[in-house]
Amino acid sequence: HGCLVGVSRLTNVFAYSELACLNCQTMQAAQRPSAARPAPAPSARAATATPDDGSAQRSVQSAETGGRLLLALADAGTPLALKDLAERAGLSPSRTHPYLVSYARLGLVEQQSASGRYALGPAALHLGLACLRQLDPLRAAEPVVLALAEHTGHAVALAVWGNQGPTIVRLIDAREPLHVALRVGSVMSLTATATGRAFAAALPQDQLLRARTGALGEPLGPSPWSGSRGELEAIAAEVRRHGVARAVGLPIPGVNAFSAPVRDHEGQVALVITVLDHEDRLDPRWQGDAAQALREAAREVALRLGAPR
Repeated sequence: HGCLVGVSRLTNVFAYSELACLNCQTMQAAQRPSAARPAPAPSARAATATPDDGSAQRSVQSAETGGRLLLALADAGTPLALKDLAERAGLSPSRTHPYLVSYARLGLVEQQSASGRYALGPAALHLGLACLRQLDPLRAAEPVVLALAEHTGHAVALAVWGNQGPTIVRLIDAREPLHVALRVGSVMSLTATATGRAFAAALPQDQLLRARTGALGEPLGPSPWSGSRGELEAIAAEVRRHGVARAVGLPIPGVNAFSAPVRDHEGQVALVITVLDHEDRLDPRWQGDAAQALREAAREVALRLGAPR
């Protein structure tokens, strides 16, 4: 250790002497009017300096690396040993440990005294609860459905479960004119529309039966909707099989639609996303482009709402 200190001091002395000589040479050159001034030699500090963009990149990479560890703990759902955590995050244990020390000081991670395993700490819980308090499903879905409408060119609607059943709360027009009697506030049929079928497949039956009639595609009347248990089970099975609900030419002839339920962090249906368009523009196949794009959008919104990956 003493040798290293001595070497460090000698290095500083040499660096200082070199800089002093450079300054002296520069002053002498300035005093000679007929001589051309030589280009200044780079200082030791300039020679070893790193570009600003390189430093910023290292900083971002460090944050991303630490973030992978926190996400690995969150996805695991159970405390992990150092080796297992490092493997999940794609790191070596030696590289993982310093991050865990820092996170433990912040309360984001804690190590169990008995097993030595690592788990998310109280600060991570505080952050999660703060995020949930600020969470608005419609606001979380907005950029995703806008991108979905832009990408597909189809009309896109957001629906929530209201007092009368599936209710449209956001509607983005199709790229090409689509003449449908659909607007914000419209209540959709539980069985004759893709939006309603998505809710019918995802909600408890007693909640469905409390929906009143008068929805789009159903006759007006004061009595509760009386769909049969068998029909609801068939709808639910279809949505589970394909991941989306479908309506071909219903309730509006010539218009096709796909709908996907979106669940939140508690597994509850927060909303339903629907894409609809004229039958000539929207492929009715389960594996068509519209259905695939809708599945991806629904998955992205669910992640934004805290659903498991």
